[in-house]
Amino acid sequence: MEGEETMEEYRVGTLPTLYYIPDFISDLQQSQILHHIYEAPVTKWKSLKNRRLQNWGGVVHEKGLLPQDLPPWLKGVTNKICDMTGLFPSPINHVLINEYLPDQGIMPHQDGPAYFPVVAILSLGSSAVMDFTPHVRLRECTNESDAKSSTSTGNVNNKGDGCSEDRVCGDAADHLPFSLLLKPCSLLIFKDKAYSDYLHGIEDSHIHKLDKKLKYIHQQAQQKHINLRKPMSKTAFRDLALESH
Repeated sequence: MEGEETMEEYRVGTLPTLYYIPDFISDLQQSQILHHIYEAPVTKWKSLKNRRLQNWGGVVHEKGLLPQDLPPWLKGVTNKICDMTGLFPSPINHVLINEYLPDQGIMPHQDGPAYFPVVAILSLGSSAVMDFTPHVRLRECTNESDAKSSTSTGNVNNKGDGCSEDRVCGDAADHLPFSLLLKPCSLLIFKDKAYSDYLHGIEDSHIHKLDKKLKYIHQQAQQKHINLRKPMSKTAFRDLALESH
């Protein structure tokens, strides 16, 4: 709670636990981080279909983390995040560095239970739009509720259907898609319902639209996101996602 009170001025949108800090690091610090990223051995990179990434802090598997120490240049970033935000219950010890070229992105996804309840993303290189989409269980519930309301003239009986749980359906109407513009050197943190109830992704296009409006973001350079998280396991961990665009 203390961390959330400290971060109140950085809260964005309607969700109570979504925070955006512009200029979290300086241009010089960004250049230094990028230097270390590209000084890493080629073998440190893993190429995927629509991006490549570096993994620091150990190997995540179904039972948790096989830990390795973070290098000093990453510890400086992770320590600053923990100290300034107060949102991480223990030190960040896992980092994914995702690199996206123009026309590259990542499909809407959830980071999974291992990283719950909080993730931080530091953006480097250029701007990008991150889209947040309600989890499928909430979208299905909203659609079913809309269908019922259009065919019923009396009280709706939810007994026996997928929307019978007030906890889910009572909140479904409040979960709407939205987008955030992530600028270089900025830090995004989302936790709790912003983590569990939404998928997040980046459109694989060199032109990004903000909330589907005519505000386009042209990707002119590589973008990197540094994801900082701490997976849950016998060796607990939090993770930062340094994302480079």
